Amino acid sequence: MAANLTIIEHPLIQHKLSLMRRESTSTAKFRALMTEISMLLAYEVTRDLPLRYETIQTPMAEMEAPILAPDKKLVVVSILRAGQGILDGILQLIPSARVGHVGIYREPNSLVPIEYYFKVPDDTEDRDMLVVDPMMATGNSAVAAVDRLKQTHPRSIKFLCLLAAPEGITHFQERHPDVPIYAAAIDQGLDEHGYIIPGLGDAGDRLFGTK
Repeated sequence: MAANLTIIEHPLIQHKLSLMRRESTSTAKFRALMTEISMLLAYEVTRDLPLRYETIQTPMAEMEAPILAPDKKLVVVSILRAGQGILDGILQLIPSARVGHVGIYREPNSLVPIEYYFKVPDDTEDRDMLVVDPMMATGNSAVAAVDRLKQTHPRSIKFLCLLAAPEGITHFQERHPDVPIYAAAIDQGLDEHGYIIPGLGDAGDRLFGTK
């Protein structure tokens, strides 16, 4: 396994991912499954969040209780448009998280990423960032997004996806070896159009019912 790469192999995640891969899965079901998987993935990705202790009163006694420590809340950055499916699930688990968006599309012939939108919280310094996109195919969009986000000087960046291709992982780690990748599965590779095989199709189209 490549350095700084974590495959989250929880049985519930793998089962739900298989249901998402099925061509017959409806848009509504696909959307619900992505929300469920996103919550499970977020549970794993955030397991190293630091804690502090605060005195609270339970109905029975006073105690020192663990509370999330960072003074500045996590920023979840969605790579538009398919990243919205993961973002929605994570916000159910961490509703206080701040949100950013990076709009990027792949030019169909060259597969070069084109940025059309960028908006993140103003005070990203000393915040941890979690960048989300269901697919890391060529890795071009992920690299471009992280290039831009590093200009805002966050404390740390992690990248979370459902599926990744070996080509995308290699490209991303060449450009951003300091950014850990979390994925539910590593697939076989890419076809001549830059789509992941066996993959699950175009995640954005399946999420929003646009094809």
